[in-house]
Amino acid sequence: MTTLTARQLLFTGPRRVELGEEELGPPGAGEALVETELSAISAGTELLAYRGELPADAPADETLGSLRGATFAFPFRFGYASVGRVAAAGPGVDATWIGRRVFAFQPHATAFRAPIADLRPVPAEVPSERAALLAQMETAVSLILDGAPLYGERVVVIGQGVVGLLATALLARFPLALLAAVEARPLRAAAARALGAGAVLGGGAGTAGELQALLGERGADLVYELSGDPAALDLAIAAAGHEARIVVGSWYGARRAAVDLGGRFHRRRLRLLSSQVSHIGAPLGARWDRARRFDEAWRALGALGALDALPLVTHRFPIDRAADAYELLDRQPEKVLQVVLECSGAPRT
Repeated sequence: MTTLTARQLLFTGPRRVELGEEELGPPGAGEALVETELSAISAGTELLAYRGELPADAPADETLGSLRGATFAFPFRFGYASVGRVAAAGPGVDATWIGRRVFAFQPHATAFRAPIADLRPVPAEVPSERAALLAQMETAVSLILDGAPLYGERVVVIGQGVVGLLATALLARFPLALLAAVEARPLRAAAARALGAGAVLGGGAGTAGELQALLGERGADLVYELSGDPAALDLAIAAAGHEARIVVGSWYGARRAAVDLGGRFHRRRLRLLSSQVSHIGAPLGARWDRARRFDEAWRALGALGALDALPLVTHRFPIDRAADAYELLDRQPEKVLQVVLECSGAPRT
């Protein structure tokens, strides 16, 4: 039977990552053994973990089997965007799975075992590099569902990391009156324009005034705060019109900021909504489940022609250079959109 020696990424302390090894035996009943090709780094959440800015006792993610029971107490494993091929199938698994390209919510590693139910076949038309963005696209789809943009609305997206860019690309397909993005980093700002933002503002000290000039007294109908910076909530409030929705998709971790919930927030009866991809909101639950949302995320990844002209993956690092990848994201984020780790080459025994 096939076994693999997996190299696994470990977060061992603030701004420290190392590689460990584990021999993976043959898959058990209902399981598959997968050799990883690519594993995408989710820069927002993972940088909080890398920097030690998440509560040590916080659950990593109770909704993902690969992370259930794990916390952010060092050392820990993390990551949730792996693409690979099934190398072996356990008892009860159809042999047609062997060789199939799959996506899995698995921590960064060169190989892993997982229940077959946790593997999602990659559509033939979606290349592996783009398939590695499934988790971010699922989040973007979830943000759109929670924000529920309407015909003719004016929408502002604050923050153009990969999730912000994907949300902008999806929103650009709606018949909106205005789609504006806020992003200080030139690489991300240029990507937002390429993906369909009608206006891109720089995110500096004068941005609130620029948004007011752009939106007028009526303000925005819908604002997404996706920057990861809790101070950006003030900008979202400043942009929002009367009874507008502000959807917060950022996870701020342990960071805090003073937020002005005085006159404008109170007088305009603004709605502040938290959007988190691990669960589907109750208003949608009668018609939507994760399978339907995954189907739409795959469809979006395959159908967004803008991603052909503008690949979001700007950097690829072999997994044994993962420390360099995280240092780049941490120290020079202005140079990066998406980083993926190249994981192929797990030794067979």
